Amino acid sequence: MSTTDVAELMTRMGRAAVAAASALAVVATEAKDAALAHAAAAIRARRSEILEANARDMAAARDAQLGGPLLDRLRLDEKRVEAVARSIEEIVELADPVGTLVAEWDRPNGLRIQRVRVPLGVIGIIYESRPNVTADAGSLCLKSGNAVILRGGTESRLSNAAIHACLLDGLSAVGLPAECIQLVPTTDRAAVGYMLAQMTDYVDVIVPRGGKSLVARVQKEARVPVIGHLEGNCHVYVDRDADLAMARAIAVNAKLRRTGVCGAAETLLVDRACVTTHLGPIVRDLLEAGCEVRGDANVQEIDSRVVPATEDDWYTEYLDAIIAARVVDGVDGAIRHIETYGSAHTESIVTANQSTADRFLQRVDSAIVLHNASTQFADGGEFGMGAEIGISTDRFHARGPVGVEQLTSYKYVVRGSGQVRPG
Repeated sequence: MSTTDVAELMTRMGRAAVAAASALAVVATEAKDAALAHAAAAIRARRSEILEANARDMAAARDAQLGGPLLDRLRLDEKRVEAVARSIEEIVELADPVGTLVAEWDRPNGLRIQRVRVPLGVIGIIYESRPNVTADAGSLCLKSGNAVILRGGTESRLSNAAIHACLLDGLSAVGLPAECIQLVPTTDRAAVGYMLAQMTDYVDVIVPRGGKSLVARVQKEARVPVIGHLEGNCHVYVDRDADLAMARAIAVNAKLRRTGVCGAAETLLVDRACVTTHLGPIVRDLLEAGCEVRGDANVQEIDSRVVPATEDDWYTEYLDAIIAARVVDGVDGAIRHIETYGSAHTESIVTANQSTADRFLQRVDSAIVLHNASTQFADGGEFGMGAEIGISTDRFHARGPVGVEQLTSYKYVVRGSGQVRPG
């Protein structure tokens, strides 16, 4: 497409989204839920079409030599399609945040002040690979009363379109405008640039969901607020008071359950006080499960298969079967390491000592901190939020999983009985 064509397309979509957002802000919960229920049913009914579209995307991705983690994010199968439909149904079951009374109070002059949740407006979502984001993002935005403009990656173009068609079925079934959930129809990268820099009159917030280069570009070029995270450099710290069996299970799951998700552990920290009992079994578990371990001198002594770690390894989000491992001086050493190298995403401590756990949970300033649990629980669905648009490491507006409540703001409603402010 020419630059003019891209500009005209995106402007039309922006104007339509603004109009849809205005209408959607006052739509009853029952209508939104009915639309989502129809969409989930359509996904199940069109399962074969979605899988066929995904197979074509996967073939093109392999021809383009996409890496293993990206292929895993892109791939759909019967189980994953069912999970997409089920995720939409879980969003239906969530409370509608729009119109919720957050707080209210009376002033001495008789004014009654209320803080009420309202939609953000129009949300732009730019994402890569994962076709399920089309359903999750579209459904969460609809439930929270926001219009959304989705711009998926080229590699998932056909899969996204097949899922988006099911969302449109849901909107049509209850008479809601199709413009509530729009999918950018072009793969021209100029559309992303226009969306970031030229749509301030239409888009209220941008949410990036993808690799470091995508998120970095969005954060650099966006002229509207951005909700998201740049990296997920997540840590598991095994304390001297950790149950060994628990520590072994958590370390392997946190790293290897799915290596391509942002909650996958990238660094293992082990207390010096339990090196002789805990470090060897955990490292060997990881190695024997097919994970490359890059360790400091202490870790290298445990097993000859351990690769020497470099300074860069402590900063790296591998999104692959690779983990950096280091011995630290107790919980304070772990906290210092995370403060220095972490990305404020998700960190876990394994310990039976509640005091030590509390110190870690209080001192580590990441969006998600866990005690005796895998970092792979860094997920909106696992938090009971139905689904998420992403994990935010920001310290304003939304932090952690971004679900329906995080896609709202609030306004103040003030009720009086003729009060005027004295001069």
